[in-house]
Amino acid sequence: MTDILIVDDEEGIRSLVADILKDEGYTPQLASSAAQAIDIIDNSPPPKVAILDIWLEGSEMDGLGVLKHLKARHPNVPAIMISGHGNIETAVRSIRLGAYDFIEKPFKGEKLLIIVQRAIEAASLAQMNHSLQEQHKLAIDLHGSSRAIQIVKTAAITAAPANSRIFITGEPGTGKEVLARYIHLNSKRAGKPFIVLNVANLPPEQIEGEMFGMQSSDKGLIAGALEMADGGTLFIDEIADMPLSTQTKLLKFLQQNSYERIGQKGEIKSDVRIIASSSVDIKTALDAGTLQKSLYYRLSVVPIRIPPLRERAEDLQELAEHFAKQLAGSQSKHVKITQEAYAILQMYEWPGNVRQLRNTVEWLTMMAASRAQAQITPELLPQDIVDSVQNKHTFLKPFNSDLISKELKPARDSFEREYLLAQLKRFGGNISKTAQFIGMDRTALHRKLRHLGIAVAANDAECA
Repeated sequence: MTDILIVDDEEGIRSLVADILKDEGYTPQLASSAAQAIDIIDNSPPPKVAILDIWLEGSEMDGLGVLKHLKARHPNVPAIMISGHGNIETAVRSIRLGAYDFIEKPFKGEKLLIIVQRAIEAASLAQMNHSLQEQHKLAIDLHGSSRAIQIVKTAAITAAPANSRIFITGEPGTGKEVLARYIHLNSKRAGKPFIVLNVANLPPEQIEGEMFGMQSSDKGLIAGALEMADGGTLFIDEIADMPLSTQTKLLKFLQQNSYERIGQKGEIKSDVRIIASSSVDIKTALDAGTLQKSLYYRLSVVPIRIPPLRERAEDLQELAEHFAKQLAGSQSKHVKITQEAYAILQMYEWPGNVRQLRNTVEWLTMMAASRAQAQITPELLPQDIVDSVQNKHTFLKPFNSDLISKELKPARDSFEREYLLAQLKRFGGNISKTAQFIGMDRTALHRKLRHLGIAVAANDAECA
């Protein structure tokens, strides 16, 4: 593998720099022009460091143009700019374009080696920091102790070390990409690329090129998602939106582990683990023919369903507290949400799921700060959330005309029924937690539920 890419129009400089690096165990690759450098950048694995001369005589593009192209293709590769006609303006411009450092000719070999080593170390630290940030984010988004989310975690941890394909289903905002990253980070491919291809965000005519790459006379070679993810994991989000022609080509790749770029002959091998996802009902997509059955069966070796937030309302408080801490950043204190406010939040349906919860916590944090309040009370909750909960649970309305029109016993039964249904929803149908919160014996609560005609699933009733 090439460690260092050296781009300079002077043969003597190229050879000198290459010899210095070879003596230290590096493997250099040389380019005498911008065109040659672009070809290497586009068609070879990314180097650890690029050393670019700014003034490339006889080339259509100078070293800064090569730098821009390098950063567009491989943003994490550090670049060291060299020039015999340097000035402060040129150096500043190089750094602003993403260069790691700038050296004026002539330079000592020792200085060059020090900068190269520092550049490699800086890139490595940046990658480690990025991975730690991703893991921190994942730890927050996957928080929860409910039985529903524990099933998801167990399936993910079990499937991660294997190379099996995984199909994740769940409503928008449940965290399908987060779960895919979690699986990747816990797999043997953790140190390799994790590439996301969001089909829903692309025009249909572009999807095939984004997946397989293309070769054209005007744009040259453009790597596709399969190529960029080689050795790692490709996450295909909303695969049911993929054109059927592209689905057919993807199925062929899964069968042969090879593909062809658009506009280029010849099979390309790629070692990629595929994790796919969809937020639409799979049976509906299969029956409608928008998702090929043969492709789905190939991809769903391990199917995982992420439950919506309303099915694990008991996780809401833990998630909200972690989001509040995350939003507080380095500050030791973060805004607290009162139990009265949590009671309303836990009864809300959350159509946008965990993503909506995080956005709501962020909004509440800003509202509390603007009013210099240390706590989030029901009065600060978004009105649409309060209205939705009150419309569903009429006993929460300030004046309940329905109850007023009834005699005492039916009014009391009506209130108790709505109240207990709301509490059961808060605690995910867990009888023990509900009984503990309302101050009632578990057996007595069972009797009350039967009296009010409230059916509780056996598995929910026993989830303590």
